[in-house]
Amino acid sequence: MLLNAISGWFSMDMGIDLGTCTTLVCVRDEGIVLNEPSVVAVRKGTNIVLSNGEAVGLVAHEMLGKTPGSISAIRPLKDGVISDFEVTEAMLGCFIRKVHGSRGGLVRPRVVIAVPSGITAVERRAVIDSAERAGARRVYLVDEPMAAGIGANLPITDPTASMIVDIGGGTTEVAIMSLGDIASCESIRVGGNDMDEAVINHLKRAYNLLIGVTSAEKVKIQIGSAAPLEEELTMEVAGRDTISGLPRKILITSEEIREALREPIGTIVDTVTATLEKTKPELAADLIDNGVHICGGGSLLRGIDTVLANATGLDVYRVEDPISCVARGTSVYLENLELWKDTMDHSEHEWM
Repeated sequence: MLLNAISGWFSMDMGIDLGTCTTLVCVRDEGIVLNEPSVVAVRKGTNIVLSNGEAVGLVAHEMLGKTPGSISAIRPLKDGVISDFEVTEAMLGCFIRKVHGSRGGLVRPRVVIAVPSGITAVERRAVIDSAERAGARRVYLVDEPMAAGIGANLPITDPTASMIVDIGGGTTEVAIMSLGDIASCESIRVGGNDMDEAVINHLKRAYNLLIGVTSAEKVKIQIGSAAPLEEELTMEVAGRDTISGLPRKILITSEEIREALREPIGTIVDTVTATLEKTKPELAADLIDNGVHICGGGSLLRGIDTVLANATGLDVYRVEDPISCVARGTSVYLENLELWKDTMDHSEHEWM
């Protein structure tokens, strides 16, 4: 007991939203202390991280699409799950050291990590193993929609329905929660990355112009929309002509980008309606008053709330600070482990 108390004084527990595109770390009483891209720069053909293991996050993101033949800037997570075990471990280790070491922590921290609700037991084990090898003393997993509901301050412990739609980079999580647990849930591997890919495919098909993922994301952010805008937008985008092979710049409109985004947005809308269709009648009735709450980077797309409202007939609310919602929820979850112990998924070993 004394050792546990001493550990509490010298360790720093943290909540992590381990996203396909971005990783956020939240510390109790401090809020979000790290917000960096989930990107790692390695030597080509190896898992050796550049710059003594520090070419991670913002540093590596600057290299995307611009690396020479000897270097690869990669995202070690795909569709919300680990696709490269060793690189993910290196990335987590760098982030944990950056947060924990800068605050003088002497004991390895306890960590809560938000994961997609639809991943397999093997994928969950991979997340736990990566975090433990990266320096965590004890690892707890929480489903992303649960963390999002907690972070958005929804009344998920009350006997009433709370619905969350978390549109991330690699996945979209749709869940209806009541009495501290998930009553109905759907998880699909469609998100912001698929929207970026749709933009790339449209420009290649319509203009024979090839652009990178970073440029496609800028197009989506600056002129992308899910519903018609009061004033349609235009934007210049540069890339490589697929016929001549030379650099070229074109002018595109928000109308054509909206059409390009129709398929991934339609898939998300279909998932939301499918979740509602299998919800118990009493919970569905609660949503008439409580509405639907959306979060994640994809929720910032213009008009996505309008499209969801039209499809469901319910009020749709964008939560405050939607990008950090899940990370804040993991921190609150860690502070109240006793409250959530019935839904807890954690590692088998605790390092003392």
